[in-house]
Amino acid sequence: MQKRILTNAQVHSFSMDEQPADTVVIEEGHISAIGKASEIISQFSSSAKIENLRQSILMPSFTDAHIHLLTYGLSLQRVNVEMPTKQSCLDQIANHVKNTDHGKWIIGHGWDQNIWADGYGSKKDLDNLSTQHPIYLTHKSLHSSWANSLALKIAGINHHTPNPRGGIIQRDASGDPNGILLENAMRMVESVIPEPNIPDRETAILKAQTELHRYGITAVHDFDPWSVYETLNNLYARGELFLRVTKGIPEPFLDKAIGMKLKSGSGNNWIKIGWLKLFSDGALGARTAAMLTPYESSQSLGLLFLSREEISAYGKKALPYGIGLAVHAIGDRANQETLLAMSDLKKTGLLRMSTLKSRIEHVQLIQEEDIKLFAELGVTASMQPLHAISDKKMADANWGKRCVHSYAWSSILQSGAQMIFGSDAPVESPNPFHGLHAALSRKQLGYASKKEIGWIPRQCVNLQDALSAYISTPPIVGGFGKMLGKIKLGYAADLMLLPQNFFNLPPDNIQFVLPLATMVNGNWVYKNDNINIDI
Repeated sequence: MQKRILTNAQVHSFSMDEQPADTVVIEEGHISAIGKASEIISQFSSSAKIENLRQSILMPSFTDAHIHLLTYGLSLQRVNVEMPTKQSCLDQIANHVKNTDHGKWIIGHGWDQNIWADGYGSKKDLDNLSTQHPIYLTHKSLHSSWANSLALKIAGINHHTPNPRGGIIQRDASGDPNGILLENAMRMVESVIPEPNIPDRETAILKAQTELHRYGITAVHDFDPWSVYETLNNLYARGELFLRVTKGIPEPFLDKAIGMKLKSGSGNNWIKIGWLKLFSDGALGARTAAMLTPYESSQSLGLLFLSREEISAYGKKALPYGIGLAVHAIGDRANQETLLAMSDLKKTGLLRMSTLKSRIEHVQLIQEEDIKLFAELGVTASMQPLHAISDKKMADANWGKRCVHSYAWSSILQSGAQMIFGSDAPVESPNPFHGLHAALSRKQLGYASKKEIGWIPRQCVNLQDALSAYISTPPIVGGFGKMLGKIKLGYAADLMLLPQNFFNLPPDNIQFVLPLATMVNGNWVYKNDNINIDI
């Protein structure tokens, strides 16, 4: 591997002992020197390629701390139904019906009835487009879906089908399924959709990898099915993996993981074992997030999938084998039950038995008195800034005044807790610059007015804290803390180049930034078409 000298850069190392530097030397994929060009180039220039970065900002690349890697890759190939109206969504499906052979599945993702004036669609809407194709469309949140009659028939869902545990089959006035499935009811259709084969999975993950590099992302914490682990290893063996992955363990795979003696944090420099993924509740959009008090204008408390005792039971099973917990919790009851379970596990000494700290995913609504438990227990808050600006109207309508403690990034940081940021892609875009905009302003994407006040602005964080939650903290949480997240001697050269004015941009303009280039293990894996630097 050729030695590189990256010089004439603004180096932001994210290291506590950061010294002024404009030059970084890379050998064998790792950083071997940092400092001033006048001190370094003469020592290392022999047989090195010198690259003039023309005062661009050189900094560690991003880690997306919560993504569904395969699902995201597949979504890049599926029908995009994230449309402003129900009719435009149906028009999109109609176009695909024309070009799809009868009998083949049409699968889409991204619809959201909360922004449609006429609300949910029905199976009849999709039947009007085709009764010869099974049609299945997942909601933007991935916690509900919309199917036509043929898809329901193939799944065996009819008038007499009971709701599965943890799921709801929505019905019309006569009791017939209306095409909308919530939570675990979705699995009934998904179980009959042909699964992607090995080549399909590899293609999807490679597509995802390419797209992530474009955003400066070179590492992820993945929460998709276990087949992703096998696919990643295939790509790694062939030298095609240029993404560092901490791979979560789905709950159905726990017994096998224990039998295989998998432990959180174990692995190599590219693939590590993550956490047991559990779901304590559903989602806000479908009103299945578990609440302590009812949704506004409703008697519904949502759906609690796992109680304090049940989460504790999973911990007692997994933690003695070194497997940490990652628990999905949206509503305030789900977060409270999960934190209480973590407290129970800490008292027994089990919580510290995993090399990787246990974590809670999303933390979208939480009581103020529960926030302090994150720091007290050493539990990581894994959050996704884009959810706040996507959900704010929905949250106001469903949670009312309780929203003051929703997406509470600032409060969680001030409590002393460890916080990491991700995207939940394909639920949201993996673009971290959109996430930074959300974290700094809590304003909608687009050309925001300087006079516009963000949603619950006291929960905004500053740029340095937001960057830390995307860059330096996730590698520590995900088992790569001694090699990623800093420009430091011996660390991997997983880096990105940003425009030289990045740190001087108005906060509202950060959303429009994209990296000039992305480097993984000392090699440039992405270059912006508009880059004017010879690298």
